[in-house]
Amino acid sequence: MAEYLISEAALERNARVLREVGDAAGAKMLVALKAFAGVAGLHCLREFADGACASGLYEAKLAAEHLGGHIAVYAPAYTKRDLLELLEFAHHIDFNSLPQWERVRKMCMRHPRAVHGLLHFGLRVNPCHSTGRTPLYDPCTPGSRLGVPVADLDKAAPVGISGIHIHTLCEQNAPDLVETMEELEAQSSMLLNSSEVRYLNLGGGHWITMPEYKRETLIALVKRLKENYGVDVYLEPGEAWCIRTGVLRARVLDVFESMGYRHAILDVSVTAHMPDVLEMPYRPDVFCLMNTASDATVGKAPSVQLPGEYYHLAGEAGQQAYTYRLGAPTCLAGDVLGDFSFPRMLNVGDILVMDDMTHYTIVKSTHFNGVPHPDICMLGVDGVRRCVRHFDYRDFADRLG
Repeated sequence: MAEYLISEAALERNARVLREVGDAAGAKMLVALKAFAGVAGLHCLREFADGACASGLYEAKLAAEHLGGHIAVYAPAYTKRDLLELLEFAHHIDFNSLPQWERVRKMCMRHPRAVHGLLHFGLRVNPCHSTGRTPLYDPCTPGSRLGVPVADLDKAAPVGISGIHIHTLCEQNAPDLVETMEELEAQSSMLLNSSEVRYLNLGGGHWITMPEYKRETLIALVKRLKENYGVDVYLEPGEAWCIRTGVLRARVLDVFESMGYRHAILDVSVTAHMPDVLEMPYRPDVFCLMNTASDATVGKAPSVQLPGEYYHLAGEAGQQAYTYRLGAPTCLAGDVLGDFSFPRMLNVGDILVMDDMTHYTIVKSTHFNGVPHPDICMLGVDGVRRCVRHFDYRDFADRLG
């Protein structure tokens, strides 16, 4: 049975780094639930996080129940029913457009929690300055629906707005944020200097826990923003909390040759269980479980390993002796992980491990084509593996009513 396997120790490792950076910069570190919302894993992050950012009511309720702390909410639009519920427990609610804010402004500002300073309202601003590499994830592309173009704000904060929210990054380093903030400041220094603005949310996409990330650059930027504008600064990384904390373990169901290609069919689907491989797109590291330590790849291993197991890193097509096209057991022709090479022939029952499959992978997974959904398992700091969620036929059958 396929399974996502997440390491509690790895989650804690990342969380400690984020806590140290947050404390050094004087910034509030929020967990972005859109990247990872596994309850068992959130419990590992709770003591290190200042709270969570949510993309709507359901994520906000999950944050309140399992993380606590500060709850910041942003969505491209809210229904009145959802907004009324959010007003009861959220701390920041950020809006995407001036028209929606004007429609609900009086209702929001009259709420007792807002009157008593327990609830504040912000506006997502689009600096219209792209630094990303993938258009699908770039909210600054022409015609973007995300955020109010800074030029539309006429250099003044709208009535009742006390926060500015930007989110322009995706898997990027601190210099990109510095560049974005310099552009925003050049266009809207009066907006940031407004006496009404009390907080600045710098969004997510910060790869803070990656070795190459320039943490001192981020710390210096946050300190400067706090000093220049007198605002509280929030960061809401998603991947940084859970990068290199989990894998997807799959089994080979069949091997065969067709039209000059060797195929290996796995018990997982790329489109259903690893969608970012197709959406970004990107090529994950794939490891094959080996029998002895002598067959393992030296210096390279999955981010999560079970005791007593040895792994060999698959190569590019043709790099090693046997190349296979790794595919899914679905009817979608393009449901393929790619061409990978191995030092030996693959056999039915072999275990393959796809690395770095926690962030954005599990939250996007589906039951497409009725392929059994992988279990979700945790590897404790004590080395004990436990299944926290098993999916069966009823999950598939009941999902669509």
